[in-house]
Amino acid sequence: MATITLIQGHPDAGNGHLLDDLADAYLDGAAAGGHMAETLRLNALDFPLIRSKQDWEEGPIPPDIQAAQAAILSADHLVFLFPLWLGDVPALMKAFLEQVARPAFLLEEPAKGFASRRRLAGRSTRSIVSMGMPALLYRLYFLSHGVRSFKRNVLGFAGLGPNADTLIGMVDNMPTERRDRLLQRMEALGRARK
Repeated sequence: MATITLIQGHPDAGNGHLLDDLADAYLDGAAAGGHMAETLRLNALDFPLIRSKQDWEEGPIPPDIQAAQAAILSADHLVFLFPLWLGDVPALMKAFLEQVARPAFLLEEPAKGFASRRRLAGRSTRSIVSMGMPALLYRLYFLSHGVRSFKRNVLGFAGLGPNADTLIGMVDNMPTERRDRLLQRMEALGRARK
């Protein structure tokens, strides 16, 4: 049995997003596989932007961020769901990650700086990314630049890995059959804790 934390990074709090349905399917699969899973919906959390190095290193940590840090720290596996906006992670997800990844949380010995061991080492991740363009075009022509940057510069920097991804293109007006196959795939990933 594993502990899984899903981080739903869609900025729009409206219902009916594909990523909401995919998160629910993943949770159903995780429960069927005997795993404990919870979801952090970033559009429901209350936290400010970090505007200085001093805020990042020493500023007060909002209660919603403290709860998110606890959920992340207790997880064996993290699942990040977000839409590709302007070729990258949405601003809300970046603001959340800046709040969460403060030195006192990320590092075992903050006084050593970034030579310290990362507290999140040993946890696996999956990024589930939706986009309007074909996923194959994003992989081959754009070289998955935003997702690769997220995996290398955020997840890898935090000590997380291995870091898998699922890219879902052409999400606008998706045929029902394709949507159903994606939901089944998410349920299978949840069951297998992948």
